[in-house]
Amino acid sequence: MTQSNSASGNGAEAARGLWSSRLAFILAATGSAVGLGNIWKFPYVTGENGGGAFVLVYLLCIAIIGIPILMAEVFIGRNGRHNPITSMRLVAERNLKSPMWRISAIVGMIAAFVILSFYSVIGGWSASYVGHAAMGDFTGGTAESIGDLFGGLLASPVQLLIWHTVFMALVVLVVSRGLKGGLEKAATILMPALFILLLVAVGYATTTGHFGEAVSFLFTPDFGACRSAVC
Repeated sequence: MTQSNSASGNGAEAARGLWSSRLAFILAATGSAVGLGNIWKFPYVTGENGGGAFVLVYLLCIAIIGIPILMAEVFIGRNGRHNPITSMRLVAERNLKSPMWRISAIVGMIAAFVILSFYSVIGGWSASYVGHAAMGDFTGGTAESIGDLFGGLLASPVQLLIWHTVFMALVVLVVSRGLKGGLEKAATILMPALFILLLVAVGYATTTGHFGEAVSFLFTPDFGACRSAVC
């Protein structure tokens, strides 16, 4: 009976899927945490709101809030081994707590859906930009001409719908292939690719003649601006 239960449990785990390595999990977790906002929005928000002082506050918030939440999510996932809502209920019951804790997981799922509804639009924009880059539309372009390309995209509901559909189709493709064949494989390819692209971008930035100004804008601490932003 024990062997049968063990085999049944192993079969259930296999059906749910497990990470093949710790590195794969770290890459996927990093991918979920590092988004377009970190690359596209964070630098100028940082520079305008205290530079290095803002970064210190940001890191402090990560240490106080982000890391404990991450540890809690990993603990719940490792012990629940189900979807977020069921895992939260099971962990609560095993620790003699109210199963109503699953409401927090429901709120988290709703938040993930809302985030997807936003990022899928931005993802469509990015897919459109990849197409423009492949056709060389940015070569020799000015800020005004590139801005006009983006303005034209926003003014065309058909283009927005097409590129949004393309992005969502890619998301569905990855998710439909399961954990190892989909999410894990995508993370192990795309995250190193993102790191390489960032290195290339930083390398290019050093050749523009304004790299020092950018570093100063981003990291010079201004506690007065940071305090004003917080207030």
